[in-house]
Amino acid sequence: MKITKVSVRKVENGNPRMKGSAYVELDDCFAIEHIRIIERADGSLFAAMPSKKGLDGQYHDSCHPVNEETRAMFNDAIIEEYNRIKDLPDEDQTEEKED
Repeated sequence: MKITKVSVRKVENGNPRMKGSAYVELDDCFAIEHIRIIERADGSLFAAMPSKKGLDGQYHDSCHPVNEETRAMFNDAIIEEYNRIKDLPDEDQTEEKED
C-alpha cells in the first residue's frame, strides 16, 4: 500500500489545537477524508483519524491504521504536507502533493 495523494488545508475554527484537515488517497483507488491535524501540548503535531461519537458518548475512529508502521506512514505524509503549506496564503493551499 502506498499513499499516492495528500491534500491539506489549514483550519481556523476556534479550537487553537486543531491546525488543519487532510485528505489522503491510497494506491490511487481509496480515499480517506476529514483527518484532523492536531497540535499536542508540547507543540508537536499528529494526524487524528476520522471519528464519530458513539452511543457511549465517546469518540471512536471510523477508520485507522492497525500497526505502528502504517500509522507513521500516514502521520509523516500528512504532517510533511501541512508543514509545506502552513505559511502559504489560503488561495495557494489547494495544491496537492502526489507521489
